[in-house]
Amino acid sequence: MDLASESGRILVMDDEEIVREICIELLTDLGYEVNGTIDGTSMLAEYQVALQQGKPYDLVIMDLTIPGGMGGEEAMSELLAIDPMAKGIVCSGYSNDPVMADFNAYGFKANCSKPFHFAVLSQTVKEVIT
Repeated sequence: MDLASESGRILVMDDEEIVREICIELLTDLGYEVNGTIDGTSMLAEYQVALQQGKPYDLVIMDLTIPGGMGGEEAMSELLAIDPMAKGIVCSGYSNDPVMADFNAYGFKANCSKPFHFAVLSQTVKEVIT
């Protein structure tokens, strides 16, 4: 695979800095423009700023569970209210969660289990973003 062959803007939402940074680095290496936020509230603010600047995100990757903050389920619902065409991938270490099992019913385009497997994450992103 040619690393740096992909394009698009991606926003990564995860409260764990190491997870967020690794995800950003991996996706940047693939050629995407990537930014990160720590929870749903900051993700929605960043997404709205990008829309207003005419540089919308093509995809948001969201952690399902954010202790003490807005997680992926609520954030996706609010994101779709802002932008009905928004694309989201839900991520979680809890693979038996109903949102992970039936991600389409919650407005997501795909799911990705943690810990991330680089090949699976990159393929999922590629499929959703195109």
